[in-house]
Amino acid sequence: MNGPEVPTVVIVPGLRDHVPEHWQTHLAGRLDRVRTVPPLERDKLSCAARVAALDAVLTEVAGPVVLVAHSAGVMITVHWAQHATRPVRAALLATPPDFETPLPPGYPSRDELAANGWIPIPRRRLPFPSMVAASTTDPLGSYRRVAGLAEAWGSRLVDLGDVGHLNPASGYGDWPRGDALLGELIDAGVASGAGR
Repeated sequence: MNGPEVPTVVIVPGLRDHVPEHWQTHLAGRLDRVRTVPPLERDKLSCAARVAALDAVLTEVAGPVVLVAHSAGVMITVHWAQHATRPVRAALLATPPDFETPLPPGYPSRDELAANGWIPIPRRRLPFPSMVAASTTDPLGSYRRVAGLAEAWGSRLVDLGDVGHLNPASGYGDWPRGDALLGELIDAGVASGAGR
């Protein structure tokens, strides 16, 4: 496999943006063809601004793309996909938060999320193959609710077990299983000739 068949991985962080010890940061450091959606300078809680930032990165990338999103990055990806203007080969969607249910203290309120365009959560089938990696102990989204989102999006659901929110606070700096799941998505996309 060479040339344009090798996809660029686009990393879509959550609301905390670039975290040096985060598994997405470790993953990006190991990849040859990778872009990360940059942090916003203002309107940090605006869903539309986050979606526009993802779209801007995707516009700059030629050839096939695989998205790797975590937390609110999953919601950014799903909102972007409702009006996607370019094909995506596949997406790994790790521990999406349930913004329709009140979050723990320290996170935006449901009213703040609604005012900034995050809810309702889109539930239309995604226009590309996807995998939702879900935690059974995520404080930001129950497994049952996340499984329902995966079903609505047409995503393959992967039960990660007890991984909290799959972030450094839950003990996940590096996450080798993420590399394996990404490899599965890339291999499936190449075998099918660029995804569905």
